[in-house]
Amino acid sequence: MTTPRIYMVAAEPSGDLLAREVVEDIRKRLRDAHISGIGGSELASIGIKSAIDISPLSILGFFEGLKAYGDVVRLADAAAAAIIADKPDVVVLVDSWGFMLRVAQRVRLQAPDIRLVKLVGPQVWATRPGRAKTLASVVDHILCIHDLEMPFYEPFGLKTTVIGNPAISRHVQGDAAGFRQTHYIPATDKIVLVLPGSRPSEIKRVAPELVEAARKLKSNDPSLNIVFMPASNVASQFADAFPGLSDWALVSSNAGIRYDAMAAADLALACSGTVTTELAMQDTPMIVAYKTGWITWALARGLLYSKTHITLLNIVSDDQEIVPEFVQTRHHADDIATKAQAWLDNPSELAAQLNRQRKALERMKEGDRDASEIAAVVILEEAAARSAGAISHQS
Repeated sequence: MTTPRIYMVAAEPSGDLLAREVVEDIRKRLRDAHISGIGGSELASIGIKSAIDISPLSILGFFEGLKAYGDVVRLADAAAAAIIADKPDVVVLVDSWGFMLRVAQRVRLQAPDIRLVKLVGPQVWATRPGRAKTLASVVDHILCIHDLEMPFYEPFGLKTTVIGNPAISRHVQGDAAGFRQTHYIPATDKIVLVLPGSRPSEIKRVAPELVEAARKLKSNDPSLNIVFMPASNVASQFADAFPGLSDWALVSSNAGIRYDAMAAADLALACSGTVTTELAMQDTPMIVAYKTGWITWALARGLLYSKTHITLLNIVSDDQEIVPEFVQTRHHADDIATKAQAWLDNPSELAAQLNRQRKALERMKEGDRDASEIAAVVILEEAAARSAGAISHQS
C-alpha cells in the first residue's frame, strides 16, 4: 500500500483546531501518512507549516467579504497552486464556506483526480439550501455535524457522513477550583466571564457592548470578578481597543485555561459561535450577543436566514430561545447587563437556565465516537480509494 498524501486547509481558528485534531487522529492510525497543509497556529503546533499566510481571511459578513474579495481570490489561487504542487491523494477543506468553495473549484479544474472532502458544511438548513447542489458539484464527500443536514445533499448524490459536533467530542472538564485558586478568587465570590469573539470584526462590533455590560455589572457590585478572554489571534486588537481593563478585571488570552475559566464562571457573556457549545459543556449559564454589518444583516434577515435564532442550542430546541440572544437591533449593553444582573441576583434563575441548557445539549449529541475519529477514518478511506484508482488506471 502506498503512503497516503493528505492536504489540510483551514482558514479560521475554529477550523484550524479541528484540522489539528483530525491530523492527530490520522497519525494514530497511520504514522507515516504524508500530511501537508494551510492553516494557523494549531496546525503549526504539530509540525504542519502553512504554505501561505491565511490571516487576511479573518473577515465576517457579506459587505466585509466584498471588501476583501481580492484577498480571497488571490489566496484561493495561491492555495490551489500549493495543493497541486504537493500532489495529494485527498484535500480536506475545513469550514469557511466561501474561501473553500473557491479553492475546491480551482483544484477540481486543474487536477480533477484529487479527492476533495469538505469537513463541516455550510449551514444549508438555515441559509441558502442551494449551496448543497453547489458543493455536490465540486467535492467528493461532505462531513456534516448534524443529521438534519443529510436530506439537503441526498438529491445530488453527494457522499455524506455525520461526524457530530466537534466541540462536544473534544470536551475536557475545566478545573474550576484550580482557576479560582490560581487567581485568588474565593469559592463564594461570583465570576462573570466575557468571551468577546475570535474575529477582528467581532472585536469591533460585538465586544464594545459586552465590555460595557461587564463594566455596569462591576459598578453594581464591586466584589464581582470580571474575566475577559479574547481569542489569542485577536488579543492585541482587543487590548488596543479597550485599554485599562486590567485595572478592574482579569484579561487573558491563554487558551490553556479557557475551559477552567468557563467551569469557574457563574455566568458568561459570549459572542455567538462555537464557544456557546463549549460553555454548555462546562455547565455555564450564558447570555449570547452578536452584531454584524447592516448590509449583511438586511440580506440575512430578508433573503438568506430561515431561523429565528442564531445560537445552536436554540436552533436544536425547535428554534426556541433557550439561551437569551441580544442580536443586532437588541445588541445593547444596558439590556445585556440587566438580564445578567437579574440572574446573578437570583440563583434559582441561574439554576433554571442550566437545566434548559442541559436539555438542549442532549439534543446536540450524535453518538459515542469523536468527530475527529470519524473524520480521520473517512479521509483515509478517500485517500486509499484515490490511490487504488490511480494504480488501476496505470495498469
